[in-house]
Amino acid sequence: MAGDIRVKFGIALRQVFAEPRLDLAGLETFLARAEALGYESVWVQEQILGAAGSLEPVTLLAYAAARTRRVRLGTAVLLTPLRGPVQLAKSLATVDQLSGGRLIVGVGLGSRTQIYPAFGLSPERRVRRFVEGLEVMKRLWTEERVTFDGAFFKLENAAMAPKPVQKPHPPIWFGGRHPDALRRAVRLGDGFIGAGSSSTAEFREAVDHVRRCLGEAGRDPATFALAKRVYLAVDSDRSRALGRLREWFGWYYGNAALAERVALAGPVEQCLEGLREIRAIGAELLLLNPAFDETRHMELLAEKILPALR
Repeated sequence: MAGDIRVKFGIALRQVFAEPRLDLAGLETFLARAEALGYESVWVQEQILGAAGSLEPVTLLAYAAARTRRVRLGTAVLLTPLRGPVQLAKSLATVDQLSGGRLIVGVGLGSRTQIYPAFGLSPERRVRRFVEGLEVMKRLWTEERVTFDGAFFKLENAAMAPKPVQKPHPPIWFGGRHPDALRRAVRLGDGFIGAGSSSTAEFREAVDHVRRCLGEAGRDPATFALAKRVYLAVDSDRSRALGRLREWFGWYYGNAALAERVALAGPVEQCLEGLREIRAIGAELLLLNPAFDETRHMELLAEKILPALR
C-alpha cells in the first residue's frame, strides 16, 4: 500500500501491573480517554505465565467492551494453540456480542515453546493444532451445526449460539514473521500484525513477503489489513527515554538490549520519523504501545503524533 494511506491508530491498553492490585480507576479513565482522544482501537496481548503481572486478555476485553462505545477491541496476539478452540470461540463470540461487533482477533503461535507442557500440551505439533483450532472456531461461528473429525478436536452435530455480531466472523489477523507463518496468514486470515518485538526492517521484509503471497493467491491486497505494534517513549532526552525502555524490556521480555533495536525513543520529531517509515511500508494501523507512563503518553501522542500522521 502507498505511504499516503489514511493511517488508523490503536493504543495498547494498560495490562501489566506491578502493584499487588490493579488501578481500576486508572483503567477506567484510560479507556474513556482513548475514546475521547480519537484512537480507533485498543489492544491487549497475552502472557499467561510470566513474572509480569499481566491481566488475562479476553476477560479484559469484555471489561473494555462495557466501558467503551466506539473503539474497536483487538488481541495482538492470542496464543490460540494453548487454548481449547470451542471454549475460545464461545468467549470471543461473547465479547463481540457485548461490544456490538467491535472485536478484532489477532492470533499466533508464540515463540516460548517451553511453556506448552504447563498447559498439558506438546509443542511438536503446535502448528497443526493451531490451524485445526482456527478451523473449528470459524465453523462454530458460521455454521448452525458442526461435525468435525480432526487430529485434535472432534465435534458431532455441535451447535454454538449466539454467533458473533460480525459476519461471517470477527476479522482474524495473524502475528509471526516466519515465511510459513506469513503464508498461513494469507491463506487463512484477514490481516497481518507485526510484533512489537520486531524491528522496522523486519516488518518491511514481512510485508514484502505477505504481498508476494497475496499475489500468488490472487487475493486483493485492499482486503488484507497490515498493522504494526510499536513500542515507544517520547522524551526530549533520548538517552533517558531509552534507559527507561531498556528497563521495561528487561522486565517484560528478559532482554533489555531489544529496546534499542525495535522501539522508538526520543523527541516527538524523532518518533514521528520512525512512525512515518512504518506507515510508508504499508501499515494502515499503528498500534502505539507506551511502555511506561501510559496515560501521559496516550495524551501526548494524541496531541503531537496523531495529527501529524493523519
